[in-house]
Amino acid sequence: MLALRPTLIAALFAAAAAWTAPARAQENGVGPVTKLPLPRYASLKTDRVNLREGPSKDHRTLWVFQRAGLPVEIIGEFETWRRIRDSEGTEGWVLHSLLSGRRTAIVNAGADKDGVKAAIPLRASADDTSSDEARLQSGVIGNVKKCDGTWCRLVVTLPSKRDVDGYIRQNRLWGVYPNEKVD
Repeated sequence: MLALRPTLIAALFAAAAAWTAPARAQENGVGPVTKLPLPRYASLKTDRVNLREGPSKDHRTLWVFQRAGLPVEIIGEFETWRRIRDSEGTEGWVLHSLLSGRRTAIVNAGADKDGVKAAIPLRASADDTSSDEARLQSGVIGNVKKCDGTWCRLVVTLPSKRDVDGYIRQNRLWGVYPNEKVD
């Protein structure tokens, strides 16, 4: 049988405690590092962010995000690392310095009866009868200015570099929770 030194045993217990304490805090809906709610939405700060399989640069890169402003959901914390999930359900770890608290969202157009994704109207006001400011395709990313639980005010930059400001039903966005109020 392998004899373990007392210092090695203490180190193993300390390592186990370091991994279980954050897990307990995260189960309570609060990040152990930031004390902010978990889960919560954020966005990518730069257009090159490595998604890693674990919380260190020693871990393998699973994916490289190449879109600044992409909304992500923070689902865990460990030291300077945040466990995130993207809109397609991919999960991994990124450095906290590569994330921004700026709220963005992706338009999620539902498919019609023929399986075609229809454009979603960005309205002039929070009313289904108001005029369209634009029609947005699935995958368009916009800056969330506010949400009242039903409608969100969204600013989208068009390919012409012109910003369009309008309202979209909250259930058509990934990057805000159902009934969430954002100011």
